[in-house]
Amino acid sequence: MRILVVEDDAAIANAVCEALKHSGHTVDHLADGRQAITALREHSFALVVLDLGLPGAEGDEILRKLRADADPVPVLVITAREELDQRVRALDLGADDYLVKPFALAEFEARVRALLRRRASQGVPTLRIGNLSVDLAGRRAMADGVPLELTAREFGLLEALLLRRGRVTSREQLIETLCKWDETLSDNGLDIAVYRLRRKLDNSGVQLRTVRGLGYLLEEADDPQQP
Repeated sequence: MRILVVEDDAAIANAVCEALKHSGHTVDHLADGRQAITALREHSFALVVLDLGLPGAEGDEILRKLRADADPVPVLVITAREELDQRVRALDLGADDYLVKPFALAEFEARVRALLRRRASQGVPTLRIGNLSVDLAGRRAMADGVPLELTAREFGLLEALLLRRGRVTSREQLIETLCKWDETLSDNGLDIAVYRLRRKLDNSGVQLRTVRGLGYLLEEADDPQQP
């Protein structure tokens, strides 16, 4: 999933970004609150990790603008402000969770998994379609109980399509989801990822269909026994 980290402490930002990347997520990092407001209006993210004390615009202002725009993206606040009234204020403004610095990376990662699981599956631990079951938070996929060996890019592609199952996802949407700002993915690179994922979904009861001129559609196959 694509995650935005808004943190002006370089050491903390580096640690959480590396932890998120190690878990297979695409991560963008900003250290300025005003830039974060712009990014959130122009791009879609699965989660925002947000410091409160930021240059440009405070975290409180970012939260207020997010919820005023009816953006439901989950927000995990990480801050040195440990006072109860600060936590209550952040939660009232729309934060989904609150973690006080310093914190253990293991706890940070667990809270990220919980928020992503809640967002992606609306409380259901595993999503199922056809014979395919996908644990988005644990980043595991199985077909008929057999684990699928997916690369990080292939899983990201499956995840993006699964969250929009039954709806067409454009090539542009997939490329934006799979790449952070300082990365590129060519049309040929996307074609290769689609081809490889499609082969690995054989006999899963799910088909990855190309909708000419529009994009791709993940849907349950008419005959689950057919590849």
